[in-house]
This record gives sequence, C-alpha cells and structure tokens, in this order.
Amino acid sequence: MKNSKNRSIYAWAFYDWANSAYVTTVIAGFFPVFFKEYFSANVDVTVSTAQLGFANSISSLIIVLIAPLLGAIADVGGLKKRFLFLFAYLGILMSAALSFVGEGAWEAAVFVYVLGNIGFMGSNIFYDSLLPTVAKEKEVDFVSGLGFALGYLGGGILFALNVWMVQDPAFFGLDSGIEAVKISFISVALWWMLFSLPLLFFVKEKKPAKDKGTVQIIAEGYHRLAGTIRKIRQLKGLVLFLVAYWLYIDGVDTIIRMAVDYGMAIGFDSKSLILALLIVQFVGFPATLVFAKLAQKWDTKKAILLAIGIYLFITLWAVLMDEIHEFYILAVMIALVQGGIQALSRSYYAKMIPDEYAAEFFGFYNFLGKTAAILGPFLIGMVALITENSRVGIASVAIFFILGAILLMRVDEKKAADEVRSTLT
Repeated sequence: MKNSKNRSIYAWAFYDWANSAYVTTVIAGFFPVFFKEYFSANVDVTVSTAQLGFANSISSLIIVLIAPLLGAIADVGGLKKRFLFLFAYLGILMSAALSFVGEGAWEAAVFVYVLGNIGFMGSNIFYDSLLPTVAKEKEVDFVSGLGFALGYLGGGILFALNVWMVQDPAFFGLDSGIEAVKISFISVALWWMLFSLPLLFFVKEKKPAKDKGTVQIIAEGYHRLAGTIRKIRQLKGLVLFLVAYWLYIDGVDTIIRMAVDYGMAIGFDSKSLILALLIVQFVGFPATLVFAKLAQKWDTKKAILLAIGIYLFITLWAVLMDEIHEFYILAVMIALVQGGIQALSRSYYAKMIPDEYAAEFFGFYNFLGKTAAILGPFLIGMVALITENSRVGIASVAIFFILGAILLMRVDEKKAADEVRSTLT
C-alpha cells in the first residue's frame, strides 16, 4: 500500500514536469519573442505588447467562465482525469500547431495560442483537484511543492535544449533559428504528451457509488454548483482567502506571462532574457522544495506572506532597472519564491476543502486565479498604450501584492475548513 501511495504521489507530481514545458518554452520563453519578431513582424512594440496581453486575457476569460461548472460535473461523475486529459491534449495539439503559423500571421498565432492556453489552464483545474486524493493533510505542502519543483526541472531541461537548438541550429541539422523555434513548439507537445502518462496509469480517481448517465451528471453538477453559490456567504474564511489569492496571484501570473515582453520593451536583447528564464527554472527547482519544507516546519500562511513581500520588492525594482545584470538578479529572486508561492497557495487551499468537492472548489480557485490573469496583462497592455511607457505599467502590479497580503493575514485556515465542512457535508 505504501509503495502504491508513493507511486501515485510521484505520478501526480510528474504531470507538472510534463506540462511546465508549455509554460517555459511557449508562454514565458519563445512565444513572446517570436510573436514580436515573427508573427507580428513590422508592428510597433507597444502594439504587439497589447496584442499579447489581450491574447492572454481572452484565454483566461474563457477558463473563468467554464471552470466552476466543469469542476462540479467532474466531482459528481468522477471525471477529473477524463477532463484533465481532454484539456491537456487540446494544449498539446495547439502547441504543435504553432509551428505551422506563418510570418506576419499574428491573428492565426493569437487564435492557436489562446486555444493552447485554454488547454493548459483547463487541465490544471483537474490536476490540482487530484491533490487531496494523492496526499494526506500533513503531506499536502510537500507534495504540492514537489509538483512545482519537478515542473521547474522538467520545463528547464527541455527549455535549455530548445535554447541550444535556437542558438546553434546547424548543430541539429536545421536551417535557421526560425525553424528551430518551430521545432521547439513540437517538442513541447511531445514532451507534454509523453510525461503525462504516469498520471494516466498510476493515479486512481474515486468513482461515484453508482453509474450515472451524461444528462444526470450534468444536471447534478449544475444543481451542486448552484447550491454552493447560494451557500457561499456562509464560507467567509474560504472566500477571504480566495479574494486574497485573486489579488496577489495577479502579480505572479502577470510577471510570468509578461516578463520577457517587458524586458524587450525596455531594450534588453532576447538572448539575455532567455538566459534569465533558464536561471529561474534551475534555481526554482531546489527553492520550491525548500519553501515546501519551510511551510511544514514553520507555517504555510507565513511562508506565503514572505513570498509576497519578496515579489513586491521585485516589482518595484523592475521599474527602476536599466542594466541586464539587474534583470539576472531579479530572475534569481523570482526563482526563489515563484514555485513556493504557487505550491503553498494550492496546498493551503486544499486543506480547507473536502475531497468530494475538490474539482468544484478548485474550479473556483482557478476561476479567481485566471480572472486575475485577465486583469494584469490587460492593465500592462492598456497602460503601455496610453503612456507609451512599459515601466509605468509594471509598477501598477504592486497594488495587487499589497492588498493580497493584507487580506491573507486575516485568514484562519482551520476555521475556514470547519465552515466548509459544516456547510456542505
């Protein structure tokens, strides 16, 4: 039993290794650069910044609209894994499809990118919801951190290979860096597909007591969601955390999605920015595990607050930086806390919700997280257009960290968990 339990934990965590390749190579790495230099060739940099920000916002908005209902349906029908792989393979196909989009075809690039993001974010709803299934409460901080840590390592390894391929295409028998980027998009699809298989085979999902038809599952999911919404005012502690999370994760997601674009906008070359991303990946692997251990020995909420404070400092420094070495220092600082704040937010939330409501409540969790991802990139895009200054846009992100920290300090997770269980079970 112990071996089976450990196998399911590592199989679950390995999905982060699989899909983080999409984050590193596509979202944070090559797509922003390729979008400016190839898909949006000859377009003003502030306009392309806005286009990229709007693309990220559209994909997040779609997830916001469907996440809670699909989560409730997955809980009722025991469909978490099925939905996970439905969305995962949408993301996998769209990652590969990016390699077939031509120069200057920014509209097609945005369309494929939006669908790929929907696949990535949608699969994460159901991946997150399986955390309470594979980990006991005392294990949840470490297991969540293990997932993010493996994500940094796996995503970093493939990204490093892709960067090498782009910088020395002849070594790989390729004609140009452009061809290398397109092959990199395909490599992400293959990596994501291959390393998602352990979760498919070794993570066991609890099935409902009796089989239900599709119409019955959808109807029960809808009624369960409607009932939860009616009771939401009784879940004060949980709602307070979700609002705090919505605020501070806005800054985190915005920095992930827009950092390379911001660096290019203030004059740094793309190769230097790609190197900074590699630093984040390989420093992030051990740092995330350290944060998970810190939460176990100290306190999960205090560890999250520490990460928010560091992010606030990073944001304010980014406004003033002028030299590329400063960007590298910021990359190291981000790497120290990025995985930690994501992993501990997930595990902190998982402690408040019952397993039988996990997909539905992680639907709300991702609902708010992705709503935040709408506002941050959109804000940066609008401010960049209005002020014609990308530095002003990045400064506005600080307010989300400040307000999020203030609200988080008021959350009592044990009281919140008791409220949820007494209200819903």
